[in-house]
Amino acid sequence: MAVVVTRHRSDLLRGALDVLAKQTRAVDHLVVVDNGPDRPAREVVEGCGIPATYLPSERNLGGAGGFALGMLHALALGADWVWLADDDGRAADDTVLATLLDLAERRGLAAVSPVVADLDEPDRLAFPVRRGLTWHATRSALATAEGADPELLPGIAALFNGALFRASTLEAVGVPDLRLFVRGDEVEMHRRLVRSGLPFGTALGAAYLHPPARHEDKPMLGGRLHARDPEDATKRFFTYRNRGYLVSQPGMRRVGLLELPRFAWYFLVTRRSPAEFRRWLELVRAGRAERFTRP
Repeated sequence: MAVVVTRHRSDLLRGALDVLAKQTRAVDHLVVVDNGPDRPAREVVEGCGIPATYLPSERNLGGAGGFALGMLHALALGADWVWLADDDGRAADDTVLATLLDLAERRGLAAVSPVVADLDEPDRLAFPVRRGLTWHATRSALATAEGADPELLPGIAALFNGALFRASTLEAVGVPDLRLFVRGDEVEMHRRLVRSGLPFGTALGAAYLHPPARHEDKPMLGGRLHARDPEDATKRFFTYRNRGYLVSQPGMRRVGLLELPRFAWYFLVTRRSPAEFRRWLELVRAGRAERFTRP
């Protein structure tokens, strides 16, 4: 069963659903959560050619709440597998679901995602992936890395961009945290999946196309390090507030030790903006204290 979250992007949603409808392993049922029913996507959903449930939400639940609602609804409908997708990305071809399902069943995986590739340059990764100490920016480099499993990148997955979950996995790790709204909700879900000990990974033979986020990663120290700093004020709020919560959680506290010196350097040395650094500290502290108000 597929779950898609959308808001005010009917044209993009139509393209994503067109690809879902052409999968060689047919989607049994589709659940679409619409966070923007003031500009409804009902017509797109009902005309997609897949048996579908349209769930409008009068309150914008964000990506986290939207996926939580959709996943719980899929489980309530009896789904054995739940396949997640956003409205601004799409499966790269008509074999993605079949490839994910085959790999998950053959290797006993609790969850498996496709490689998330750049929508405009499909050999490039939409989000760089680290194996050990090496960052990879292309699909070919990821697949040919020394010692790599030819079909699976274990322990790493992009969960909201084409990932396939067993129902039993969601019972073990739960659904996304509504409080995070957007930004960091996928990382927090990944953290839980890692701590569960369940086997999961990325299928190197399947791809999901998505707009890249490279423009948000700002270089410093001559490009040797980067700091994620969205231009949009709302995205920046949730990115930093939620990051404060994430790095205070079990499994991510070592990462949190590096955050202060990295962002201090970025804001005070690279950007020379003490005011922005103070605002970053305020948001991070709010996340640590679990003060999940919206701007």
